[in-house]
Amino acid sequence: MNENVWDLIIVGTGPAGLSASVYASRYKVKHLVIGQEPGGQINEAHKIENWPGTTSISGTELGQKMMEHAKGLGAEFKFESVMNLDKKDEIYELETSNAKYSAKSVILAMGMQYRQLNVPGEEEFKGKGVSYCPTCDAPFFQNKIIAVIGGANSAAGAALLLSEYASKVYLIYRGEKLKCDPAYFDKLSADEKITIIYGTNLKGIQGEQTVKNIVLDKPFENKNELDVDGVFVEIGSDPGAEMAEHLGVKMDEQRFIEVNPDQSTNISGIYAAGDITTGSNKMRQAITAAAEGAVAAGSVYKKLQTM
Repeated sequence: MNENVWDLIIVGTGPAGLSASVYASRYKVKHLVIGQEPGGQINEAHKIENWPGTTSISGTELGQKMMEHAKGLGAEFKFESVMNLDKKDEIYELETSNAKYSAKSVILAMGMQYRQLNVPGEEEFKGKGVSYCPTCDAPFFQNKIIAVIGGANSAAGAALLLSEYASKVYLIYRGEKLKCDPAYFDKLSADEKITIIYGTNLKGIQGEQTVKNIVLDKPFENKNELDVDGVFVEIGSDPGAEMAEHLGVKMDEQRFIEVNPDQSTNISGIYAAGDITTGSNKMRQAITAAAEGAVAAGSVYKKLQTM
């Protein structure tokens, strides 16, 4: 065997990728993990209170613990961006910003890329009032005032969920009519905590240690600034799976990678796990991502036994 060829390369250092690494190490699969940031997008979660066995933990701390676990089992990491993925004969070649790597199999676990508003204050207050995951962070806004940005089903669902915790929810949409399903609209209209602001864009997010107010491009109740404690950005997200597209990896209409129960794709040797897949009913939680990563690593191990 060519010593320069890994049995497995895992692309992604979030819960799916790190879980896959832990299980790959336990199966004694020679593997490399490539990613940009230890923990991945879980770092953006202010607090996580639905991870079994842990009452409350920050996303950054949980991601760090996962990383330490994987490293402790001997995993090798490269913190680089994967630019290209190709196949030559039966070997996959991954090109990063720094080097090229080869492997017999690949687990794609890059997660989602949240669409951002790109307004002043958004980056500064990530995890300090700005969130992209209402399921993760809603409980931390008990009796607070919240702004949800967006107008489709995800924004409507977020507003309804957040209204169960918040004292007030502003749903701010740039269009003159929401794009959500009628059933969602009826529920929004019936919820006294929710106020819909149409035809308005968010221009900035302001605060000190945490979010204090937002700036609108049009006056609402005679002022352009609105006092809020949190901003949930719900303008969509995209699976980060572009690198696999030219190989013919099958995706659904929303560009999620279609996976089988063993996390394999339609391309032999390519597996996928976590938020980028059609698995786990697209629940997109750390626990489902970790589970898919474990399954993918087990499937790679079984496949390697036949090679």
